[in-house]
Amino acid sequence: MAIIKEKERETINKNTGNGKMRDIKIEKVILHCSSAEPGKLERYEKLLRYISGMNPIKTLAKKRIPAFKIRPGLHIGYKVTLRGERAIEVLKKIFTGLSSLKEDQFSNGFLSFGIKEYIEISAFTYQRDIGILGFEVVINLTRAGKRILKRKRKKSKIGPKQKISREETIKFLKDKFNLDIEK
Repeated sequence: MAIIKEKERETINKNTGNGKMRDIKIEKVILHCSSAEPGKLERYEKLLRYISGMNPIKTLAKKRIPAFKIRPGLHIGYKVTLRGERAIEVLKKIFTGLSSLKEDQFSNGFLSFGIKEYIEISAFTYQRDIGILGFEVVINLTRAGKRILKRKRKKSKIGPKQKISREETIKFLKDKFNLDIEK
């Protein structure tokens, strides 16, 4: 019985081009905050720890920007990278506070947007020691087989069918999280 169902599934997948290798999944979610003011940095660290439940890491400046008194190596922010189930949980909480996203925020396999105030999200309550701050969210999508681009030995290229288009990114996030997308 099970063998027959597997063979039927294989023939369906071959005919439609939808198989395991075509499934889109969330590779990682990056939460990021930055500021040139030293007083805000402590609050940003608390904010990311509160939202993600993980310890954020420092981000350092790479370029010199004299107008903002930024020099290379100066500590200017924090970030947290979430993967797996934790990333999906945090995304569900974040998307509850968003009314809609714009099509311009989507790219090939990526979604990037900012949240002006974390208290807009109903899952997070106001914390007096944090105050009112915002943060940036970057979602990176992938398909199975992307490892061959990054592995150390026998690197190779992936075909155009394996890459994630902007339309596929929009469709995946719309279906997975029930998002409203404006044009």
